[in-house]
Amino acid sequence: MFTGIIKDRGTITAISRRGGDVRLTVSATGLPWSEFELGESIAVNGVCLTAVALHDDGFDTDVSVETLTVTGLGQLEVGSPVNLEPAISMGERLGGHLVSGHVDCTGTVTSRAVDARSIRLVIEIPAEYSRYVAKKGSVCVDGVSLTINEVSGNRFELNIIPHTADVTIMNDYAVGTVVNVEVDLLARYIERLISNDPDAISIDFLKANGYA
Repeated sequence: MFTGIIKDRGTITAISRRGGDVRLTVSATGLPWSEFELGESIAVNGVCLTAVALHDDGFDTDVSVETLTVTGLGQLEVGSPVNLEPAISMGERLGGHLVSGHVDCTGTVTSRAVDARSIRLVIEIPAEYSRYVAKKGSVCVDGVSLTINEVSGNRFELNIIPHTADVTIMNDYAVGTVVNVEVDLLARYIERLISNDPDAISIDFLKANGYA
């Protein structure tokens, strides 16, 4: 599990294609790689990957055909910057929201505008995922935990404060940038519960328990 709080920006320093899969070499100087072990889970642009080799300044990880298909990792090139977050430890502060690192879909930046010191982004996702996003709800974009400002159809708006822009790759976003999107875990589980037993959770139930 992850929190959506990025711990370092890394750089793709090598890409090796191996029988359809891809091995990425990621370099980053802000994490204590000597303390990591093989098999560690590390989120790269919000995608949970496994460290298969460790270096003084980073790690190697394998990306499967399935992951390449459903995420934007296949578009990475040597020199591409990436957001990095190691898996959380028990007792660690949960600064963002619970993130699994299992990307639901890719989205596309359709608008970027300056708003005082912040950046306002509009991201479009496939229509079938729009039901999982809500105004003031949580979403994870390229591994960054964010709050949704507005929702319109299958587009949602985000406000990126200067700190987030500085410590992640979001300052590099432009119209047309493809991003990895993971919707809120709670939204998916609530939908699953309702679909299995429509009478278990209803508007009346939510009102009776103070949720609506």
